[in-house]
Amino acid sequence: MSKVELLLLDFWVSPFCMRVKIALNEKGLQYEARPEDLFGGKSELLLNSNPIYKKVHVFLHDMKPLYESTIIVSYIDETWSSPPLLLPCSYGQAQARFWDDYIDRKVVYIYEDLFDYISLNFI
Repeated sequence: MSKVELLLLDFWVSPFCMRVKIALNEKGLQYEARPEDLFGGKSELLLNSNPIYKKVHVFLHDMKPLYESTIIVSYIDETWSSPPLLLPCSYGQAQARFWDDYIDRKVVYIYEDLFDYISLNFI
């Protein structure tokens, strides 16, 4: 198996994985999004890469793992500076961080509730 420089351990419905994929696509970076089977058994790579939480949205750059989507997006923006993901002014950056936090605290719960309902009733 050839080594992949940029790898995202992915779950298709995760808004956190989507956030990372948006950042990677905005930067025009080539990466592999490797799906994880969260119901049938997590891969050894996932378990070894994220030993604390053992959950997806693990990003590997040259097989060095990072977790948590906001941290991953910041890393991507700092490592590949062009084009920038945030506005150049401090106010614009603060506004972006506000909406990032708002989505984490409010909007994500809609996904979780919907996913729980689907899991209990249809999967």
